[in-house]
Amino acid sequence: MKRDLISLKNLTRQEILGIIELTESLKNGELKECGQLNGQSVALLFQKPSNRTRVSFEVGIWQLGGNCIYLGPKEIRLGVRESAKDVAKTLSRYLDAIVARTYTHQDVVNLAENADIPIINGLSDMFHPCQALTDIFSIKEKFGRIDGIKIAYVGDGNNVCHSLMLACSKIGMDINIATPKGYEPKQEVVTLANESASLTGANITLTNNPEQAVEGVDVVYADVWVSMGQEAEEEKRLTDFEGFQINSKLIEFANKNYIFMHCLPAHRGQEVADDIIDGQHSIVFDQAENRLHMQKAILLFLLGRN
Repeated sequence: MKRDLISLKNLTRQEILGIIELTESLKNGELKECGQLNGQSVALLFQKPSNRTRVSFEVGIWQLGGNCIYLGPKEIRLGVRESAKDVAKTLSRYLDAIVARTYTHQDVVNLAENADIPIINGLSDMFHPCQALTDIFSIKEKFGRIDGIKIAYVGDGNNVCHSLMLACSKIGMDINIATPKGYEPKQEVVTLANESASLTGANITLTNNPEQAVEGVDVVYADVWVSMGQEAEEEKRLTDFEGFQINSKLIEFANKNYIFMHCLPAHRGQEVADDIIDGQHSIVFDQAENRLHMQKAILLFLLGRN
């Protein structure tokens, strides 16, 4: 039976830890990767432009011996030129998997419901599971452990926030989420995360106070305040998010040996100051590199023969 990666909802704690272990083996060269996807083709079906997601998947598929086909915003026009159902059924006849990067999460769901091949969510307005799995791997890589690590996410309660919250709840990691009023994560995702947290012992704290969120944490995480498609809201958002910038003043509340994370692209001077993102505690480019290793592990989890 085919598996999809639409969100982290249907991954177990052991599966997440297994994918992290597989990522570590791939990055360290302990696992032979060449030929793992030999003869298999994966399409990148993207409605949005992309840097890290596109390049890391294309390179990863090639390194695993597979064939990658890029289908950009003007080629398929999902839901406009052709329905998601028809696209899914047609591409299932040619391909072995699809990585979808869409504006609405429902488009990813529709593809998964109608495809006979695995669908991987490369980003939607609700979730960014590949990023969250990469984040957990990157934290383990830097601290040598997951247990006892505490995260603060400061900013918009968006897709990255949703997936990071689910990931933490699944593996038992405490997370504080600080957003301005009106920008909290969606309640349905908070409910899902709390259900998992009740089984793993994770603590999920929501607040509108960034200082409270960052107090005593090991990881400080930021994302853009204005995502693609929200440009018309920029002026209002910049006002609403005043006081939520990760800067030298706010970071004093974190643990001494904290790390700073950002999924990129960053709007320097908005959600993060230059001296933080470029500072010695920042791991943003290690984090970006790890997208490659994690996504190869995801592909092997879903498609690998061995």
